[in-house]
Amino acid sequence: MNLIFTGSGEFGVPTLRALLRSPHRVVQVISQPDRPAGRGRGLTPTAISQVALEANLPLLRTGNINGETLPPADLMIVIAFGQKISDPIVHHSRLGSVNLHASRLPKYRGAAPINWAIIRGEEFTGNSVIRLAQRMDAGAILGQSLLKIGETETAGELHDRLAEDGVELTLRVIGELESGTAIETAQDETLATQSPKLSRASAKLDFSQSAIELARRIRGLYPWPGCRVAMCDAVGGELTRLRLVRARPGPSEGDRWEPGEIMGDGLIQTGAGGVEILELQPDGGNVMSFNDYRRGHKWPPGARLKGVE
Repeated sequence: MNLIFTGSGEFGVPTLRALLRSPHRVVQVISQPDRPAGRGRGLTPTAISQVALEANLPLLRTGNINGETLPPADLMIVIAFGQKISDPIVHHSRLGSVNLHASRLPKYRGAAPINWAIIRGEEFTGNSVIRLAQRMDAGAILGQSLLKIGETETAGELHDRLAEDGVELTLRVIGELESGTAIETAQDETLATQSPKLSRASAKLDFSQSAIELARRIRGLYPWPGCRVAMCDAVGGELTRLRLVRARPGPSEGDRWEPGEIMGDGLIQTGAGGVEILELQPDGGNVMSFNDYRRGHKWPPGARLKGVE
């Protein structure tokens, strides 16, 4: 089939590359405009634009897809595009438009499904391919997958696994639409949950929460926005700043420690239990294991960690 591929983020890259190896033809790639990035703030193409440029595909970079004239096509595929698409564009292609979304809908509609699945302690997640609809992520389901979330997996790692998982699912749905065998299942609105957009404020840790909640939040918000903490001495003087990458719940040494204090065994006291840091990133440094960090840096019992934006 002749396909229009619409996307911006890294999540759609494996699927676009797979389509280029398939019998289908990508007749148009649509992405967001180039944006300033890096220290030099030079204009940088999106991840999808970069693939299109490398493959010499027809590329449209636009801030408003609804004002554009699109070529004839059999199907439009939308993955992590970042613009609301109007009905005329949704139905422009012969078979309409489909969207790959990184959750098992109707759970976790919205901008950050991968992060919230970890933060809320889901054991499993997956992808959904749905019909594009005017209500966000509410279209009929054409196919789904199922993945188990790792015990200490970060949002970045889960993002990459789901991006690869989406390839087979999307190709399968495209084949079913082409052959006329696709089955559309309406979403159960009573089961719908949201995954709101994240900000730096979302990542400010409150050590009065439980160790389970804190470990999930640390993993669920890495690499962005990242949970940053300041380590302070007993009188509140700031010793250093760190970004916490990976953590898991552990035991507490008792009530003699206050939430946020580093205990004798190196774990951090929380409102319920201790949280064990597995990986972290010093301010201006590289990600390293907690054990490697302690070999060259102080981690003194009684020092206190406090969340910062």
